[in-house]
Amino acid sequence: MTRPVPVLRIARPTDDLDALLRFYRQGLGLEVLDSFEDHAGFDGVILGLPGAPYHLEFTHRRGIRVGRAPSPEHLLVLHLPEPARWHLAVKRLLRAGLEPVRSENPYWDVSGWTFEDPDGYRVVLQRAAWPEGS
Repeated sequence: MTRPVPVLRIARPTDDLDALLRFYRQGLGLEVLDSFEDHAGFDGVILGLPGAPYHLEFTHRRGIRVGRAPSPEHLLVLHLPEPARWHLAVKRLLRAGLEPVRSENPYWDVSGWTFEDPDGYRVVLQRAAWPEGS
């Protein structure tokens, strides 16, 4: 008997939904799976790929400022071991006008590139597979 794979949703606030949409849609190629306006004072968007077991949810609470990431070590790591997929992701970010940044932890620069989203959170495109069984 197999267990169903849970869907992971990472949710965080932002001050600029439009800027994040450009980064994650144009830069990373994610799709808008859902969005909402003025849900109890919150606007938001849910991004991902259809059928993928993960979503990113970004919300903005009207009248509240949340500021930037607390540190450069707040990371979202995407493992893209297939060279063509990794190069496509990097090319998409570069085409969107984004430049890689040096990682705070040099481990991430060995096998990947790091980009910073408009809120200062970092996304690592790792050119390695996640080890099986880990």
